Amino acid sequence: MSFGSPNVGSGSRTARTFEFGRTHVVKPKGKHQATIVWLHGLGDNGSSWSQLLETLPLPNIKWICPTAPTRPVALFGGFPCTAWFDVNELSEDAPDDVEGLDASAAHAANLLSTEPADSRFLPIKLGIGGFSMGAATALYSATCSAQGKYGNGSPYQVNLSAIVGLSGWLPCSRSLRNKIEGSHEAARHAASLPILLCHGKGDDVVVYKHGEKSAQALSSTGFRNLTFKTYDGLGHYTIPEEMDEVCNWLTASLGLEGSPS
Repeated sequence: MSFGSPNVGSGSRTARTFEFGRTHVVKPKGKHQATIVWLHGLGDNGSSWSQLLETLPLPNIKWICPTAPTRPVALFGGFPCTAWFDVNELSEDAPDDVEGLDASAAHAANLLSTEPADSRFLPIKLGIGGFSMGAATALYSATCSAQGKYGNGSPYQVNLSAIVGLSGWLPCSRSLRNKIEGSHEAARHAASLPILLCHGKGDDVVVYKHGEKSAQALSSTGFRNLTFKTYDGLGHYTIPEEMDEVCNWLTASLGLEGSPS
């Protein structure tokens, strides 16, 4: 599925077109209460995460696991692999490929926009999560959702109820404060959006300090409903303890059946 960057103003340079790979869907085993787009890491695909997510005890969630476009990646000297955006350093200090981020955030939003607006009783809640570069894209989507627009100014029209980022970082962090604090509406949306960040202290790919700095940047910008969980010795992968945390947090944050509240 090809997807250009969200529309930009006339007279701008021609936007790149991105060819997204196969999307894998895990249907809910119980009553459908929430849909979450889950974004894989650099060089991975949607299939591997769909197999893991299918095993989680979250019967009320539908998971949509897209595959990123294959593109040249500066981090690998221009070698092509699946990537949500171009990157030459896995940290919040890296130069930001806003065009690539916008296109991938729009792809995730587009997948959610086709979900039913409501069921017979309650609205289907929508969320975005991911691992590593996928987590970075999910966090970028959170900032777009709060502002109500993408980096290029096009409107962001999906109402997100949950963001999960595992072993990731926050793109475009340097300009975020001015964008959020400069808008009362953006600040209000930021304060109400639940975010779960998890990071291993032994991560040698996206090192722990980048995850910690990203959590601090979000909190200081006004994303107050943020939980940051750390795991001693955990590298750049996930473990059952971390996925248990994700399950418990999603159940509580989304008010899924089985929640004690």
